[in-house]
Amino acid sequence: MSSMLSSVVLRLRFLLFDVDGVLTDGRLYYIDDDIAVAFDTRDGLAVKRAREAGLGMGLLSARRDSPAVARRAADLGFDEVLLGCRDKAAAFADLLERRGLQASEVAYVGDDLVDLPVLRAAGLSAAPADAVAEVRENVDLVLDAPGGRGAARELVDLIIDALGPVS
Repeated sequence: MSSMLSSVVLRLRFLLFDVDGVLTDGRLYYIDDDIAVAFDTRDGLAVKRAREAGLGMGLLSARRDSPAVARRAADLGFDEVLLGCRDKAAAFADLLERRGLQASEVAYVGDDLVDLPVLRAAGLSAAPADAVAEVRENVDLVLDAPGGRGAARELVDLIIDALGPVS
C-alpha cells in the first residue's frame, strides 16, 4: 500500500460495502419463489476482524429487502444495513449525518455504475477485480480478488496491516 493510501487508512472509522458483486459474486439463484446468494466465509471473517480493530461496518445496496442479506448482516454484526437504496449518494449522506462521520473517514467498496457517487465521495474507494471498467478506473484501489471471492477480506487485511497491532 502506498504511503498516501496508508495515511488515508489511518483516518478510517467505518467500512461500507455494496452487496451484489462485492460481498457476493453478483449471481442470483432462483429457488422456487425465493432468491439465494452465496457469501464467502473469508469475507465474513474480515468483517469480524475489522470490528475487533474498532471499525464500524455497513452495507449499502440497491437490492431491495433480502432475507438472506439481512440474515448474513445480523450474523456478522454489521452496524448499518441499508437495502433498497436507489439513490446511494443520499443514503451515504444520511449515514454520515446519523453516525457523525466525515466522508474522509469512510472506505467504500463498490463494483458497478450505481456505486460511483459514493466511491467518489468516500475517503478510500475500492473495487473488486471484476468490477466494471468505469468503476475500476475511478477508485483508489482495485483489489486482486473478485467480488464474493475474498475482496472484502483483501481490503480489510490491507487496512489492518496499515493500522498496525490492535492494543
